[in-house]
Amino acid sequence: MLYHAYELTHAAIGPMRAAARLGRYALSNPLNPASVTLPARTTAAALEMFVNATRRYGKPEFGIEEVEIDDVAHAVVETVVLEKPFCELLHFRREGVRTNGHSSPPVLIVAPMSGHFATLLRGTVEAMLPEHEVYVTDWTDAREVPLSDGSFDLDDYADYIIEFCRFLTERTGERPAVMAVCQPGVPVMVAASLMAEDDDPGRPASMILMGSPIDTRINATEPNRLAEQHSLAWFEQNAISPVPWPNPGFLRRVYPGFLQLSGFMSMNLDRHVDAHVDQFRHLVQGDGDSAAAHRAFYDEYLAVMDLTAEFYLQTVETVFQKHLLPLGQFTHRGRPVRPEAIADVATMTLEGEKDDITGRGQTHAALELLPALPDAKKAGWTQPTVGHYGVFNGSRFRRHIQPRMRDFIAANRAG
Repeated sequence: MLYHAYELTHAAIGPMRAAARLGRYALSNPLNPASVTLPARTTAAALEMFVNATRRYGKPEFGIEEVEIDDVAHAVVETVVLEKPFCELLHFRREGVRTNGHSSPPVLIVAPMSGHFATLLRGTVEAMLPEHEVYVTDWTDAREVPLSDGSFDLDDYADYIIEFCRFLTERTGERPAVMAVCQPGVPVMVAASLMAEDDDPGRPASMILMGSPIDTRINATEPNRLAEQHSLAWFEQNAISPVPWPNPGFLRRVYPGFLQLSGFMSMNLDRHVDAHVDQFRHLVQGDGDSAAAHRAFYDEYLAVMDLTAEFYLQTVETVFQKHLLPLGQFTHRGRPVRPEAIADVATMTLEGEKDDITGRGQTHAALELLPALPDAKKAGWTQPTVGHYGVFNGSRFRRHIQPRMRDFIAANRAG
């Protein structure tokens, strides 16, 4: 009933939202002589804040149109190269740049399936494009997937990664580098372990784990403690809901994106409140640039997607409650997962000093699970002063983290 109550509330506020839009337009219209007065600007700003707080945020676009390489601008064309029920594999093709495997190593960026869309990694993609052939997993909102397309759990997630790695190896002629941003760290390690044990020719040449919860027993954060304080039955009862009609995924059991968003915002509630107070002042003062920057950030941040119930619950249980991967007890469809089989998949771990979602040491723990991998193929880096988001985006990512990733990928290319 939770999801239905959310949808009914959204629909009930619809008329008020429409009236607020109309009022804001009337008060801020240049043809209205009163639009320049302080009362009109204040009221228009309040109405805009109400509309933005109650409207639904759709899936954003990547919107990457060009990339500059050696002072030359190249157009970027976003194409779907492989389509699955729960994911589209995107390729950001750079027009006029060689793609024969010699100039630009292929990189598979595995976006997190944790409530936000893959477009949250727009800055990551832009930073990697000048020197790499970039592919991204664009996960599908579970409420958009009909029940007839089947289920999707953590095992399916690993299967998708295996399939994508094989596809890219065939497509590019060399084994890809795989970047796991946050949550995908565990399924990427599972996929690499299985492929390494099978001596799969499509196994990654390197994998980079960025703020990934490999061992959440280390420096547990608030989300980690929440997962341990409640039973799996509690999560199923309180966090899982069927998708309401008329969505394509009608009756599919999901973890709603709005629940995940509320959890994210509650962790830094003061910061979000301050940001919205500042936005109100910018609107009243007519500071268009600051208001536009606020809108751009929250248009992305407030756009959320649902996760399938089976994926969410399996992740909570195996990763955050039972810690099966670091304990050597993880299985994939009944088959033991053996990270110790990885001998030639170079591995880099990246953490943020102030990460309040994935605690320090949780990602670096992956390196201890790889005894067969030579030390020369291992690397770890903790970026000072950055939080979780700064591990994969922002100025420090571009200046300090991305160059390390670039050099690591280049040093471990494999045909």
